[in-house]
Amino acid sequence: MPRYAIIVAAGTGSRMKSGLPKQFLLLAGKPVLYYSLKAFFENDPSTKQIVVLAKKEIPFWKEMCQKHEILIPHQIVIGGNTRTESVRNGLNVIDDEGIVAIHDGARPLVSNEIIENCFISAEKNGSGVACVKAKDSVRLVNENGNTALERDSLRLMQTPQTFPTYLIKKAFDSMGNSVSTDDATVAEKAGFAIHLVEGSYQNLKITTPEDLILATALLN
Repeated sequence: MPRYAIIVAAGTGSRMKSGLPKQFLLLAGKPVLYYSLKAFFENDPSTKQIVVLAKKEIPFWKEMCQKHEILIPHQIVIGGNTRTESVRNGLNVIDDEGIVAIHDGARPLVSNEIIENCFISAEKNGSGVACVKAKDSVRLVNENGNTALERDSLRLMQTPQTFPTYLIKKAFDSMGNSVSTDDATVAEKAGFAIHLVEGSYQNLKITTPEDLILATALLN
């Protein structure tokens, strides 16, 4: 079955305080976004990759591809005002049936094993969503104070989040104007079961300057 990868990279990365979106920051001499493309290409060169970018950032990304000799084939799609809109725009350019992995462009260290396991789970079970166990104790804060949650029953969601194309398209169509930061939540609200796949603590999302330092150390 054909494979697709939507790499979501339309965010501004305001928490990095760098003046440059986090997906374009250099990690070991290459843009962060490059590593996601590389991971999916090395998993399966025939996977059609779709990179979702803010319209104003597209010329800059093309310049970076030329400067850093990024030759991995990918289609560029204009993102929306929210992550939900950006993913939907990526899904809209997929016409054929297949399996699609939706991945954060700011998760550069995703492993081949995680990618493959998510694709396999999606084809077999209808979804394959990477996650890890919570390492720290967790408390739920509400208007009455806070209360402890059972850590062993909690999972921290990662990407890729992978689905048959027909399923996730139907789920996003049912969203209307609602927004979500998590594709599994979109699928769940549409009535589809979510099958979890073991991720990795190294599959971190570049959000703060400290994350970039850690990712550099792990990459080296």
